[in-house]
Amino acid sequence: MIEQRYRTDILVVGAGPAGVAAAFRAAESGARVLVVDDNPQCGGQIWRADSKKALDKDATKWLDRIRDSSVKFLGGLKVFDRPEPGVMRAEGFDQVVACRFEKLILATGARERFLPFPGWTLPNVTGSGGLQALVKAGLPIEGKRIVVAGSGPLLLAVAGYLKERGAKIQIIAEQTRRFDLVKLGLRLLKCPKKLQQAFDLKMKLQGIPYLTNCWPVSASGRNAVESVTLQQGPKEWAVSCDYLACGFHLLPNTELAELLGCRIEKGSVWVDEFQETSVQGLYCVGESCGVGGLELALVEGEVAGWAATNLKEKARERFSERRKWRGFAAGLNRAFELRRELKKLPTPETFICRCEDVPFSRLQSEHSWRSAKLQTRCGMGPCQGRVCGPATEFLFGWKTESVRPPVFPVRLGSFVPSSAGDAPAES
Repeated sequence: MIEQRYRTDILVVGAGPAGVAAAFRAAESGARVLVVDDNPQCGGQIWRADSKKALDKDATKWLDRIRDSSVKFLGGLKVFDRPEPGVMRAEGFDQVVACRFEKLILATGARERFLPFPGWTLPNVTGSGGLQALVKAGLPIEGKRIVVAGSGPLLLAVAGYLKERGAKIQIIAEQTRRFDLVKLGLRLLKCPKKLQQAFDLKMKLQGIPYLTNCWPVSASGRNAVESVTLQQGPKEWAVSCDYLACGFHLLPNTELAELLGCRIEKGSVWVDEFQETSVQGLYCVGESCGVGGLELALVEGEVAGWAATNLKEKARERFSERRKWRGFAAGLNRAFELRRELKKLPTPETFICRCEDVPFSRLQSEHSWRSAKLQTRCGMGPCQGRVCGPATEFLFGWKTESVRPPVFPVRLGSFVPSSAGDAPAES
């Protein structure tokens, strides 16, 4: 396979809002900037194009900026390895790319957390954000009955989106206690923009039951999900549905940062005041530094873009704004902390690792993530532990260990570089 090579001053991995902001500010400062993302277009999940709805004003502004800048964008590529210092390799559908850089900014985002329960592997049981992505890609949803369950603000955003496209939202089940949501609501009073967003969502979801202290305990169906059993206190009941969109808040994607030797604290990449990690010349922005939302991601991206081009005074101008959104993010994550009752969801037969069909009963006798991998192949499948790793951490307190290349499953030929000329990032 022919390997295309690029040289650049700054390489940005990830083209969501944080990566877009970082790339634009770095390019604006005169650096050659190359952005690599596994999606064909900039914007990430939150700004993914949808033919039925125009992007909002902020998204349009930032995407227009990056489009009109000198930034070089390579889409449809997953970064999977660092063969040597200063070089990252990425694989696409029919190509391999090697990017040589002076500085690196990681904007790898977050993913949904899944917790296993009986029936969670049935067809049409999806992540909440996962179902939204499928609909944006063309999945017909009009008239379908949908239960949205789990935890986090994403549930409301997804329910609103699906309702706009004609879905029948049966119920929204949020595991968080009402008291914690009330405390979060009080914080919104200090963030008028967030308060307006919350009000707009409430109006959009009028008439749809929104239950707190409520979560799914099982899903059932013959060839696909047909109903989900919910629990609220001592009460259990079944709700008929065509889809169950279920996710328990978000998790930072830290695998690439771990591969590069960055310090990880409390599940997120540690960064200093300029978004630089424990590895010199390597910056990290957005949800991989801790789940904090769109506004925080944008500010962190700007800080890193300026700092990476040695404009630290410009970066300092955004510190107070970042402090505000970090405070909001801390309150958000406290509000949606998972409750202990969810540890009781799996039965002995429930698959915890769905890639390798490892049931809960097989894992109960193990004492660590490492022993579980060695004895049961848990975490050895295509997802590389991205689903079962966080689940076992929640259920057993295990910490995942040692990220090795490839970070994503790739073709064997992608590890064998072929000769090809270097291309400058601006070409």
